Amino acid sequence: MDVTGAYRESRDQLLALRGEHPRAVAEFRWPELGERFNWATDWFDAIARGNDRPALVIVEEDGAELRRSFDDMATASDRLAGWLAAQGVRRGDPVVLMLGNQVELWESMLAIMKLGAVIVPTTTAVGPAELVDRIIRSGAEHVIANAADTGKFTDVPGDYGRISVGAADGWVNLREAEAFPATPLPHPGTAPGDPLLYYFTSGTTSRPKLVEHTQTSYPVGHLTTMYFLGLRPGDVHLNISSPGWAKHAWSSFFAPWIAEATILVCNYGRFDPAMLLDRLRTWDVSTFCAPPTVWRMLINSDLGERPESLREVIGAGEPLNPEVIDQVQRAWDLTLRDGFGQTETTAQVANTPGSQIRPGSMGRALPGVPVVLVDPATGRPVDGTGEGEICLDLAQHPLPLMTGYRDDAERNDTAMGGGYYHTGDVATIDADGYITYVGRTDDVFKASDYKISPFELESVLIEHPAVAEAAVVPAPDPVRLAVPKAYVALAPGHEPDKTTAFEILKYAREHLAPYQRVRRLEFFELPKTISGKIRRVELRAREEDSGPRDEWRDDQFPELRS
Repeated sequence: MDVTGAYRESRDQLLALRGEHPRAVAEFRWPELGERFNWATDWFDAIARGNDRPALVIVEEDGAELRRSFDDMATASDRLAGWLAAQGVRRGDPVVLMLGNQVELWESMLAIMKLGAVIVPTTTAVGPAELVDRIIRSGAEHVIANAADTGKFTDVPGDYGRISVGAADGWVNLREAEAFPATPLPHPGTAPGDPLLYYFTSGTTSRPKLVEHTQTSYPVGHLTTMYFLGLRPGDVHLNISSPGWAKHAWSSFFAPWIAEATILVCNYGRFDPAMLLDRLRTWDVSTFCAPPTVWRMLINSDLGERPESLREVIGAGEPLNPEVIDQVQRAWDLTLRDGFGQTETTAQVANTPGSQIRPGSMGRALPGVPVVLVDPATGRPVDGTGEGEICLDLAQHPLPLMTGYRDDAERNDTAMGGGYYHTGDVATIDADGYITYVGRTDDVFKASDYKISPFELESVLIEHPAVAEAAVVPAPDPVRLAVPKAYVALAPGHEPDKTTAFEILKYAREHLAPYQRVRRLEFFELPKTISGKIRRVELRAREEDSGPRDEWRDDQFPELRS
């Protein structure tokens, strides 16, 4: 069997086992791909040639539409690959790709892959200082960016090729490729273990890590993500994610096209829940994935009736709070499913379609992914039920795992220590293999000798209508050593005053165990990475500073004293 046939067989096996999670785990096998593999050539072109079904639809805020069929995308990426080769892009060259949700992004990813070059996805939100770091650490040979962003590179040194979408001084205009012959290039000869992607992590706790993925770890590994999302051939899939981050490749590139589904992109300047809900209905969206922040904004507006074609709703990026899941279930009679994965991997754990959902759990290990919970005290897997760090068993050669962190031996040694890949995330597992998220290893803390999961407390806090977002960290305390403190971003219409503080602290007191009680509260604009994740490390550092605090304490309110 050729590599395309082997890939399709594994894909179809998962499609056939939808709703049968235990069987999928027991029976699924990764495809045997031989000595060379290139996803753009061996899979995408194979399904795309002569295929007039829509592969990509981009809808702008004003309603303007761009549609490309699978065949259109194959032809356009052939043309662009030939043109990029003429500009000096060679196999193995790292190419920084800094574009928004525009057709050139998808064409460029396919074209770079067809050349055997390495994609370095980069968000347009980065500044010049971050670009210097990315250019140096990735060893970039070329940059592709919009003309409007080329000014960010003025002070970024390096002898790299400069390619712009649109005219820019000193840059070669990518739109010249439109006049280039659309001749398919020969197979680049890439081996399964050759590099394909260099991803910078979001840096929630430290300097961003540089993750290396191969020609198989993402292109083949995302079979698990397709299974998690519940995608089928012919689906219309909408994912809310920004280019430059791994989740965009997960759900706006690999997984939908593995399933032969249509990728729908809805661009907007300012997020509008009503407009998004209208798009779900207008475009007959069948599968919809969004981060918890977007889901919270949707339920705080008016979900209305369920969009007629909508079959699967998914949350990803951060753990889902139970209140959000309940509200979507009540409004649409659909189960909002979540899962777990990282930039370093594809989806590892998930509530898959048709599976029984257990409140608070993010699901079970996905087919082909050797997930274990490792007890940090013993360095061995948890036997039966218990709590431990989510890890992958390296002895089972997890295909969806990165090669490693580039040029970072110390971090690699830490991440791959003891025969396991360590995610840095803590969870519990029950007798049936359901895994429930607790928190990052460096976020979980003790108060009065009780272990505190910030996520559990935050899930309660955001149930209060005044709370838009919350982050819980330990605050030093002379008696308890540390107490839970909540940094709160308020929802519109609520004032950062004593009354609001009292109501939030009172609500937390009524809905949390005594040892979990939030003892301090501060209204604060939460620090975030450019990917939108809360930087609790900054808040913990702020608490270690002995400076004055504009905070509210439970002992300021006689009604809350214990």
